[in-house]
Amino acid sequence: MKSQYYKFKNRAILLRKSGKTYGEIKSILNKNISKSTLSIWFKNINLTKEQQGKIKKSIKNKIYHSRIRALTTNKKKREQYLISVNNRVKHLGNNVKNKSIAKIIVAMLYLGEGSKTQRGSLMFCNSNPLVVNIFLNLLRYCYNINESKFRCTVQCRADQNIKNLEKFWSKVTKIPLNQFYATKIDPRTIGKPSKKLNYKGVCRIDYFSADLYTELIKIPEIIYRESFLN
Repeated sequence: MKSQYYKFKNRAILLRKSGKTYGEIKSILNKNISKSTLSIWFKNINLTKEQQGKIKKSIKNKIYHSRIRALTTNKKKREQYLISVNNRVKHLGNNVKNKSIAKIIVAMLYLGEGSKTQRGSLMFCNSNPLVVNIFLNLLRYCYNINESKFRCTVQCRADQNIKNLEKFWSKVTKIPLNQFYATKIDPRTIGKPSKKLNYKGVCRIDYFSADLYTELIKIPEIIYRESFLN
């Protein structure tokens, strides 16, 4: 047993002197040797700078590849999670065909992102094209909309391309450019480069209808009163 022990020890020392890490030595020897045992075996070894550099490089590569494996694993887990969430809620998409439900969604979006002071018209602002798209599509689906009553205003940073932004939001909103007010530039951004390159500014939508404004404001009030106070 002693000869076998010294055989492994001597081989481990030779491997260490060649610039191998603890993990590589255990793998080569195919033995689960504790770190404390290896430390005792190697305590009198004076490694050259070249050997130390080789060990550091090996450890660095191992850490790098471990991170890559972890990222790959986490990415797969994330993808599987998103698929499970999608399967869990995908049936809800058909519910917006029910105009009562669609009106509730529109009203709730307006409650969060719309102005409550302009009682003669709607004023809805958001920077997320998806939110703007959902709001307008459902608004058009639920109500008899007069397209000529729409107005659109882009609010952006000083270094952004105004014409490109107006074309972008015209495509998202399906509101023609001749119904756009002059774009408003935030004066606080002058001389400050934009950090978010995909930022498209804020889209403000006005629709001139006091009746529609009143209905969208009333829907959340009714839901709260009938569902939570009774």
